[in-house]
Amino acid sequence: MRASFLACPIDLLTMAETVELARGAMRSRGRLQHVALNVAKFVKMRSDPVLAADVANSDIVGIDGMGILWGARAVGLPARARVAGVDLLAELLAVCAREGFKPYFLGATQAVLHSAMQRARERHPSLAFAGWHDGYFKPEQESDVVRDIRSSGADCLFIGMPTPRKERFLAAHRDDLGVPFIMGVGGAFDILAGTVRRAPALVQRLGLEWLYRIYQEPGRMWWRYATTNTLFASILAQALVKQAIQHTLGAPGSVPPGASRIGG
Repeated sequence: MRASFLACPIDLLTMAETVELARGAMRSRGRLQHVALNVAKFVKMRSDPVLAADVANSDIVGIDGMGILWGARAVGLPARARVAGVDLLAELLAVCAREGFKPYFLGATQAVLHSAMQRARERHPSLAFAGWHDGYFKPEQESDVVRDIRSSGADCLFIGMPTPRKERFLAAHRDDLGVPFIMGVGGAFDILAGTVRRAPALVQRLGLEWLYRIYQEPGRMWWRYATTNTLFASILAQALVKQAIQHTLGAPGSVPPGASRIGG
């Protein structure tokens, strides 16, 4: 079910529903592109219309961050669950191992990529990869990377490159990749490889993974989260005030709680 959250499309799907859609795409060989939406990407979209268009043109816009989940619920959307990208990757690798689908990993450094693949094989001994390529290729090498992905016969492609680079790569080449299910995974390869530790489950449930990331990488992460979280809180607060005024005054075009059209 697609809805609009502060003028951004989101799909109100559970993990099981998302996995089943991906599985169906791999079986039918019909293309399905998934993008994971968190607070940082949401804020970046507000000032980057190209990124916003790339996200809107994706087949599934999943709720990756707890901030998006809580925000959607706050404005009345029936968002049931968060579908974290790293958890979705783990679920889909298990599906690949069970059903013989072959994933392709694109992104990160060669060392991280090889470690991530090794750990995935240790967890799923029957898992076979279609191929892999690190994310540090030059623009003039893109056509070679695309050709390698296409010739690999991959059933799913997981891209661990930063925003908006992966969105730009997909916008330019997704029709040429020949891969049924495509998904950006952010820094999930680092977590899978063990080079970055994920927050404990309780910290995840409390929506404080960002604080855990700052604890691990204060020099790189504190300013990013300080700015994006503050901007997101401000955008959400303004929307809630506007919504409350519309309901109180009965303004034309006001949106009742639970409706899918939320202005922003």
